[in-house]
This record gives sequence, structure tokens and C-alpha cells, in this order.
Amino acid sequence: MPTARVNDTDIYYEEKGEGEPLLAIMGLAADSTAWLLQVPEWSKHFRTITFDNRDVGRSAYVDGEYAITDMAADAIALADELGLETFHLVGVSMGGMIAQELALAAPARVRTLTLAMTWGGHGHWGRVRGRLMANAALRTPQEEHVEQLMHSSLSEELFEDPERVAYFRKLAIENPHPQSVEAFARQAQAIGRHEARERLGRLAVPVHVIGAEHDMMVPVWKSRELAELVPHARLTVLAGGSHAANLEKADEFNRAVLAFLGEHARDAPGAAYPSAPSSRASASERTTAS
Repeated sequence: MPTARVNDTDIYYEEKGEGEPLLAIMGLAADSTAWLLQVPEWSKHFRTITFDNRDVGRSAYVDGEYAITDMAADAIALADELGLETFHLVGVSMGGMIAQELALAAPARVRTLTLAMTWGGHGHWGRVRGRLMANAALRTPQEEHVEQLMHSSLSEELFEDPERVAYFRKLAIENPHPQSVEAFARQAQAIGRHEARERLGRLAVPVHVIGAEHDMMVPVWKSRELAELVPHARLTVLAGGSHAANLEKADEFNRAVLAFLGEHARDAPGAAYPSAPSSRASASERTTAS
């Protein structure tokens, strides 16, 4: 089991594929298995590295509070351990917040930055939300906690398909490395304290913000706000997409990510990548068909 000792914490990671490095950071309560529909496609073009954040999956659990910046430091230290001088960076939800802090802390290391279903900050409202999410988890039985996360992350449309609901529920309930509610609470509170909006204007790398039209966890207007805060950022909105668009709309999500990366990859021909999503909006905002 590949594990790196970083910042006095054991971080589990996986690698697949060859080429330019692509470091992928997952969100709240999710481990590297949540990339199961991305890694097979991305690893055709990139050396794809996924890992479990502290307090989830096969990485170490920690004691006490921490910040998103601490999780970004974990990711930077993991990149150091793996000899990644520079890399493409993709983050989903909380992983997008971690990716923001990583890119701000080590801008010379990041070739491109893809921020999906995430936000740059949310002030006191976010701090209250993080506290409420943490407290609710600590009072809720595990299976109901999983169902609440599914309800927040998946679309109304998907819930009309009992087989797909059962599939995603099975993935979560039967995870051999389930996250404890205490660890969820720590991650949720770290999210609540994330605030990078006044610093995002410093980013000079190519940035792609991906939002989801029907995201109830991170409303699409927060994706638009994030894209407006980053100079020259591209915004793609996945039509009909939910917070878990990387799973529910995997083909569209993968195509949007790879099209952007293909424009900036150094050692692979653009023809090897999917074409960019067709535009139904402005030149800076692309909306994919559902």
C-alpha cells in the first residue's frame, strides 16, 4: 500500500499512467475511490496521482482542528515525495479549496489549475454552515449520514432511478475504509473557515472553473463568482450536473477537464484530447449539454 509520510501524517496515494503529472484532490468525506470514473480516462494522457486527504480513507486520522492550508501543505509535501517539480492540479469541492491554497502557496509548481464544484470563500455564512454540518454529523447514525450526503450531492433526476441510487449507496456504505463522523466534522469545519477570495487575483496560471447547473451543495453562482475573481479564468457549467458531477456526469466532466489540459500540455499532441465543450454562452463561459 503506497503511503507517504508528510507533515507527521501518513498519506495514502495511487499512481496510474505516464506523461505530465496530474495531481487530483478529492472533496469532503470522499477518498481516492471517488475518482474511479476519472482515472481510467485521465491516465491515458497523464501520470495521474490521486490520494486520500488526512482524516479519510487509508490516510491517517488526526487529532484537533486544522485548516485547508494544512491540507494544501500535505499535498505539496506529497508532490515533493513523488518528485513532482511541476504538475497539473485538479480539485473537486473541498479539494478545489485545497487546490486554491496550494496554487497560492506554490505558484511556480502548478502548470494548470482546475477547480470543480467549489468556491473561493463564504465568510461568516460559511463558518456557520461548517459548524452546523459538523454538529449534525456527530448526532446522525452512519447510514443516515451517508444518505444525507447523497441527497445533497446527487441530482433530483438521478433519484428517480432506483438502480443508480442503490449503486451509489452501495459504494458509500460498503467502503472498506469509512470515514468516522468525528473526522467528517473536522473536515467540515475546515471548509467553513476557508476564505481565499481576496487572494485569488494573484493567480497567474491557466485556471478552469467547472460548475454544475443543479449543484445544491455549491450553487452555480458561487462557481461564477470564483471564475470572476481569477484573472482570465475559463468557466464551464455542466448542464443538469449535480455536486457529484464527476460521477453522475462523468463523460461530460472528463471531456471538459481533458480539453482544457490538452490546450496546455507540453508533451502530447492536442489531437489526443477530447474537443472542448460547445459554447452556448459567452466566450468565457461554456455550458455542456446534458
